[in-house]
Amino acid sequence: MKAPCERWFSLCGVTSSSLRPPSGAEVKPGATRRAFLELEFPGAVEFDDPSHEWRRLFSELLGTFFLVLVGAGGAVVAAKSGGAIARSAAVTGPGLMVMGIILFMGAVSGAHLNPAVSIAFATRGDFPWRRVPGYIIVQLIGATGACLFLWAVLGKVGGLGSTEPGAGIHAWQAMLIEFILTVGLVSVILGTASSAQNIGALSAVAVGGYIILAGLWSSPISGASMNPARSFGPDLANWDFTNYWVYIVGPIAGALTACGIAWVLRGPGGDIGGLAAARGRDERVEAALDAKTDDRS
Repeated sequence: MKAPCERWFSLCGVTSSSLRPPSGAEVKPGATRRAFLELEFPGAVEFDDPSHEWRRLFSELLGTFFLVLVGAGGAVVAAKSGGAIARSAAVTGPGLMVMGIILFMGAVSGAHLNPAVSIAFATRGDFPWRRVPGYIIVQLIGATGACLFLWAVLGKVGGLGSTEPGAGIHAWQAMLIEFILTVGLVSVILGTASSAQNIGALSAVAVGGYIILAGLWSSPISGASMNPARSFGPDLANWDFTNYWVYIVGPIAGALTACGIAWVLRGPGGDIGGLAAARGRDERVEAALDAKTDDRS
């Protein structure tokens, strides 16, 4: 079976001779690697350029805004409309939104939309730790902006979509549900980002589908947040952080556990698929591409 980049060459009519520089031409170090990378992951080099960090951060802010707009908006609209939004619709919306966001701008920032996901990618070695604080900050800003928008347009109803333990559910029980849900979510994200799977755009379907499934069975227990940013926005707008620890401890512990599971299943991270999906550092992507090329030779 041809490697992904070789398939690109065949589809585009590129031959090995066409990649060779003209006789006597000066070849800069890394130029060949960058050419291969651009063919397999168009735009990866440009978006890994530190000068484009603002673009990645804006992508995360916008994506998280839309995710929380739908996630929190279901409860707000249900309260405003007298229950016109059913629970099944409220939990399906965020999954479909995540699917759309991954497809339309995942190539810009990786579409983490979730501090737990950013931490997981960094822990796996697919994403540089130096970018994590910036991603988390804009995710929190995007989530808060969505809740303030809902408040301004529809009023402070439906708890602004806050995630809280359900009736008769203790905080520790909700935390454990959030933990196990996030283990599954991050396992899906890391698995579909791996070169071992090589499923491309279907990763959006897998991630969005998991979010819908998790919400359908567990939202009455904990709200099925799986995302510290998703829970932060409503809590900040309501200025009530009583149970917010549930949505920090559960998702982050779940994300780290998923990293351990990924190591057991596939070994250490840093493969080219994971790096490209998480939008890791340019030199890491190139190093992975070098290793991939050496393996084929």
